[in-house]
Order: sequence, then C-alpha cells, then structure tokens
Amino acid sequence: MTSLDKPPTTPGQSPAHGPGRSQGQGPESGAAADQGAVTQAALFDAFGGIRGTLETMLPGLLFVMIYTINKDVKTSAIAAGAVAVLLVIVRLLRKDTVKHAFSGVFGVGVGVAFALFTGSAKGFYLPGMIYGAGLGVAFTLSALVGFPLLGVVLGPVFRENMSWRTRNPGRKKAYTKASLAWGIIFLAKYAILFPLYWWGDATQLGWLLIALKLPPMVLAVYFTWVFLAKAPPPIDVIAEYEAEEAARKAAKAAAAREPGA
Repeated sequence: MTSLDKPPTTPGQSPAHGPGRSQGQGPESGAAADQGAVTQAALFDAFGGIRGTLETMLPGLLFVMIYTINKDVKTSAIAAGAVAVLLVIVRLLRKDTVKHAFSGVFGVGVGVAFALFTGSAKGFYLPGMIYGAGLGVAFTLSALVGFPLLGVVLGPVFRENMSWRTRNPGRKKAYTKASLAWGIIFLAKYAILFPLYWWGDATQLGWLLIALKLPPMVLAVYFTWVFLAKAPPPIDVIAEYEAEEAARKAAKAAAAREPGA
C-alpha cells in the first residue's frame, strides 16, 4: 500500500501491530489493541484505503460535473472513461497495486458503454446501481444461510482463508454480523436511489450518487471493524502450512543423514 492507502498511525503504533503497550497496560487490553490495529490495517488493504476510494469516486464526479454544465452525455462519458484509464496508468507507472484501479475502470467502462448506447446520462449510473443492489442481496442472503460473503472476501487478507467456517466459530459469527450490516446498508442505499432513477432527474441522481458514495461504505467498514476487532484472532493457516512443510523437510533431511539410509 502507498502512504494514502495506509491507516493513520500515532507514535508507538504501527498499522500491522497496533499501539505499543505503555507501562501499566494489561496484557488483555494490549492484545485487544493489537487485534483492532491488525483488523484496521487489513480492512484498509482489502477495500483500497483512502486513495482507492477517492479514485472510484473521481470518474463519476467528473461525469456529473460535465453533464450538469453542458448536458452532453457523450462528452461526459468519454471524460469519465479517460480519467479512469489515466488513474490506472498512473498506478502502473508508480508500480502501485492496481487491483482496485482495474475494478474501477471496468465499472466505469461498462457505465460509459451504457451511456453512449442509450444516449441517456442515467445509463451511466445504471450498471453500478444494479451491481450495488445485487451485492446488498448477496451479503444479506449469505449471512442468513450461514456462509457470510465477507468471510470469503477477507479470509485470504487475514491469512485464515476459510478456516473460520469450521475452526473459529467466533470469527464466523463476526463475519455473519458484518455481512448482514453490509447487506442492510447497501439495500437501504439503493432503496433511495432506484426511485430517483425511474422518476427523477439525471443530474439530481448523479449528485445524490456522489453524496451517497462514501458515507455508506464508511459505515459498513466501521461495523466490520467493530465486529472483527472483538472477535477471536484469525487462525493463520498459511503459517501452519509453512510450518508443516518445514517439519517435513527437516524430517526428510534427518532421515537422509541416518546411517544406512
């Protein structure tokens, strides 16, 4: 992550390991602080951090600004697509991670195609709205059936993969609560937006989309942090696998050194 992707730190604190323990701080409170800091850093990495969020907002903001001024769908769509591609190029030149930038440019590209095909500014927003509403349904259903989608997404980030399903019930419960929170927040957001899409003005819809881009995401990430910071720590299955591999190699080497081997 670049400096813009990382959560802020205070003296004696690192994003990966949490605040240093001061004198008189108990081991339990120190462990809780460490867990909270690790969770915070992992969430920043998973969701792109501040920079990634701003990059996803910029093309849409440019589109609605240009459309508000000249009502030209084609110019607005091309400008939004161009700035999305430019953001990816900048990341490539800086050798930064591009996974969030590529997903953003794909979404903008689909929106640009819809806008140009339909000749309507609302067409630029429709694919993203359908995708967001679909995510809301997916998060909600996954929580209700006991296979929380957020655990699937964040498991590799925490190096626990899918171990939370069978070996860490406290983590599974936290992922279920967090997934349900994401689902409810997303569904509430698009319950506001879709009526405006059908019956409202394209300019009003664009500005409301920009206004609702960040707050629901921040709220969902906050709930995720709250639930996971209080959950049991993840089981590092990657470290377990590496330790087993090292033990097998050591045993093999020891057997090779035995007389008569």
